[in-house]
Amino acid sequence: MLLEGGKLVQEEKGRLTVEKFQQFIDILTPSMDDYLYIYDLQGDCYCISPNALERFPLERSCFNDVVGQLRKLVYPADFEALNAEVEQIKRKEKKFHNMQYRWVDQEGKAIWINCRGSVLLDDFGEPEFMVGCINEIGMSQKADNITGLLGETSLRAELSKYEKEQKRGYMLRIGVDNFKEINENRGMEYGNMILRKTAECIEHVLRPGQKLFRIVADEFAVLDFFEEDYKKSVKLYDEIRREINQFIEKTCYDSFFTVSAGTLVFSAVEKPSYNNIMKLSEFSLNAAKNGEKNKIYLYNPQDYEKFQKKRALLKRLRRAVNEDCRGFSANFQPIMHIDEHSLFSAETLLRFESEETGEVNPTEFIPLLEESGLIIPVGRFVMHKAMEACSRIRQYIPNFRISVNVSYVQVLKSDILKELVEGEQKYGLAPGSIVVELTESGFLEADDKFMGFCNGLQAHGIPLALDDFGTGYSNFHYLYNVKPSTIKIDRSFTSKALQNAYEYNLLRHMVDMTHSIELKLCIEGIETEEELNRIREINPDYIQGYFFGKPCDFASFFKEYVEVEN
Repeated sequence: MLLEGGKLVQEEKGRLTVEKFQQFIDILTPSMDDYLYIYDLQGDCYCISPNALERFPLERSCFNDVVGQLRKLVYPADFEALNAEVEQIKRKEKKFHNMQYRWVDQEGKAIWINCRGSVLLDDFGEPEFMVGCINEIGMSQKADNITGLLGETSLRAELSKYEKEQKRGYMLRIGVDNFKEINENRGMEYGNMILRKTAECIEHVLRPGQKLFRIVADEFAVLDFFEEDYKKSVKLYDEIRREINQFIEKTCYDSFFTVSAGTLVFSAVEKPSYNNIMKLSEFSLNAAKNGEKNKIYLYNPQDYEKFQKKRALLKRLRRAVNEDCRGFSANFQPIMHIDEHSLFSAETLLRFESEETGEVNPTEFIPLLEESGLIIPVGRFVMHKAMEACSRIRQYIPNFRISVNVSYVQVLKSDILKELVEGEQKYGLAPGSIVVELTESGFLEADDKFMGFCNGLQAHGIPLALDDFGTGYSNFHYLYNVKPSTIKIDRSFTSKALQNAYEYNLLRHMVDMTHSIELKLCIEGIETEEELNRIREINPDYIQGYFFGKPCDFASFFKEYVEVEN
């Protein structure tokens, strides 16, 4: 059996041909979602339902060189197992094929399938054909029995029709807020009740022509192919919330939950394919949930572009970590004694740049490192850079200290205390050489592990500096719990104090209070001699800022501040 011009031709008259099977497949394809196939084992030809071409990277529905083509189609880790089973069938060791494995779709994603087929023998008892059916076992059901709604498969069919007919309209994607906690606290039966009631509340306010589907987990989608005004979707969302609130009031607040939503106007989508619409609507819903929740977000291409850049940066950061932190570096900024203007210590500051991104602002990449957990290996990298620098400088300035910023993620998810102690031993540093800087806002919920970390620092003689004091959530009870040796006043607070008499007096009292409980105080952000003179009047212990020097690499720091003093 061979291909000519994309069609199968018969080699022998009177023989049951693949061409006949192909005709059956073409006839049945419009009436089913699964994929029918026939594999000519002797003629090395494979034919599958034409609709498979929309889903999988196949050039045509019939092809020769079956093993070679399947190698491109089957998920790499599953190919050998499939090939071994085909060989068993050819050797007559199996008469029925039933196997679950993965193909890759048009975007390269793994798709689980169940492939079944019966083997037909020729007149000599040799395997000639394998005929069967392939269905996607990972796809959602067409309907959902919990809510009584159509499911994601049906939504796909509706959006596929939209793509072909180029209709107008929008999709409102709705999600129950904190649904995981609802299930954990009240049980799955209660969670299912919430889903049913949410579906009822949505259905109650739908207009003619609008369709409701339940998609993944706690999410619903409303399709409207008639309206293009996003304000109509906002109005619909408000009506849904009112229905839910009325239900909550009827239960006397025994049931309480909220919903967020993302709305996607189809005219704002450049490629209105099913996958693209689902991707952008998911982004929109997540944008609503990542904020205050219980609100609606309108898809904005500029926001999505920022999201993609953030995701691309995270990918680059991950690659950099896997390349031994290539692109990361440590800069050092001097911290000076207020009176002598002599070098007391330095703060270690993390920097990142690459050929693709150039130099990236720390306010962009550090939150990504914390969210992803990459701050743990990167924090370890910069800690060793700081300790190495401190060891070299202490050969010239014996009492020199260096501070390292430690993230709350490092404290909560790694053994950072052990790494600090072992690092001091490795670089021959005396206790007190390394100062740990913590930003107070990251540790508002001071749990046992955090307090254990602070107590461990004290036990090993490692000083703690509380950074950015004066912003966010500062309170004296916090100072009592954490017991830092130094507090640092953030530049934003310093700027206000230099411009406002009230803030200046408040800063003066903070310095007096700090000294009264035998703590040291460092004021950050001093950039001019005038600012230095004003701040000197309130008698802090240490000064940090551009007036004394900007962050720089170790070689520049050593030449500017260490060699000068020696």
